[in-house]
Amino acid sequence: MRRYRILWSMAAAALVSSCAVDPPPPAEEVRKQALPNVTLDRAWRADPAVSTELVQDDWLKSFNDPQLDALVREAIANNPDLRVAAARVEQAAQYLVIAQSGLKPYVGIFGTGGTKTSGGADTSSALQGLMLSASWELDLWGRLRYARNAAREDLVAARADLEFARQSLAASTAKAWFTATQLTLDAAIAGDMVRSATELTSLATQREHVGAGTNAETAVARALAKETEATLQQIQLSRGQALRALELLIGRYPGAEVAARAGLLDRPGPVTAGMPLQMLERRPDVVAAERRVAAAFNRVGEAKAARLPQLTLSASVGAFESGIVELRDDFENPTGGLGARLLAPLYQGGALTARVEIRTLEQKEAIADYARVALRALADVENAVAANATLAARAQLLSDALDEQTLALQLTQNSFRIGRADRRAVEQQQLSVSNARMAVNSIRTDELAGRVNLHLALGGSFQPGTP
Repeated sequence: MRRYRILWSMAAAALVSSCAVDPPPPAEEVRKQALPNVTLDRAWRADPAVSTELVQDDWLKSFNDPQLDALVREAIANNPDLRVAAARVEQAAQYLVIAQSGLKPYVGIFGTGGTKTSGGADTSSALQGLMLSASWELDLWGRLRYARNAAREDLVAARADLEFARQSLAASTAKAWFTATQLTLDAAIAGDMVRSATELTSLATQREHVGAGTNAETAVARALAKETEATLQQIQLSRGQALRALELLIGRYPGAEVAARAGLLDRPGPVTAGMPLQMLERRPDVVAAERRVAAAFNRVGEAKAARLPQLTLSASVGAFESGIVELRDDFENPTGGLGARLLAPLYQGGALTARVEIRTLEQKEAIADYARVALRALADVENAVAANATLAARAQLLSDALDEQTLALQLTQNSFRIGRADRRAVEQQQLSVSNARMAVNSIRTDELAGRVNLHLALGGSFQPGTP
């Protein structure tokens, strides 16, 4: 019994004196190392007038479109790429379970048996018995805890990747919906343009027959009709492709069967953009990169601790008998014991040192990757802010141009009614109005897509509250 007490006393002393693991560098230190020349305490440069109030979640609701809400819900439920990201989260969770198991005792049962005639060359069959054994590695230097902490950080990073994948999927679904709606409207406008061009061809042919026009004018009219027909076919093809792309996102068969909206959505109100530092703290892909730095730090600690001795305690209890060999007279059933195993690596040809160096380089890589992701995120916001300001100005100009073209059409129609203009002038002006309408549809779609890009760049959730 004395030796048992000595072993347990050694275990208790080892646990008390075991080294505490170092925490990974805080996010501020990671940013300092990764972005030494980047200032984050100023407002967005592209448009200083943008609001620096905290970013609001639930941006999808700002478009006020129940159809879009339903499509995003369907995409979240059925998109295969999102299921892949979700499966990776589940895998990371199981890797954490494996890493945590190293800190717990191992318990197992060993049994053996045989008969006098079945032994043959297998000497283990000479004994019959059952043994319950347990072993526990004392994490003296933190190797197992570092491994557990690295797996924990990997799980946090995987969850952040999943959240950014959800946000990206919602954004892609919204933009595909806007594009499909625009192309549906453009297809109707292009159909009107084909009719106008066909009418111009007919009028040119009639003028040529009566000697009021030339064959060159007729040829130009026929060419215009062919061009508008080709434009209509291209828009119809693009519309089908846009609908199939949307159906792929939401997990449906790509049959171009989704019914688009009857009109484009209005642009939502102003956006609160917060500050650059706040964006880096909330955007999921940046958070994932920062957590991978923490995971790499813990793996460096794990590799360093692997160079130090390992101490494992063991205990067992069992009962044995034999019909072949004679057990010792003092052998008692059941029997048991306690033990300890020390493993101290002395020389492995430089492998242990190389592993530490590899993990250190992986940490440097993780910091560099964080810098890449963070700079890309900052550029995403700056580009989206600049694009939103420019798109708003262009949308106003093109809307004014459409108003002028519409007014010109009305004046031309009035002139036609009183005989001061012919039908050709009306159809030609109708074509100009149609072109202006398509330009307005395009810029309004770009505005909606730009707004979605800004929300995604800022890391705002499309659902109420941030996970």
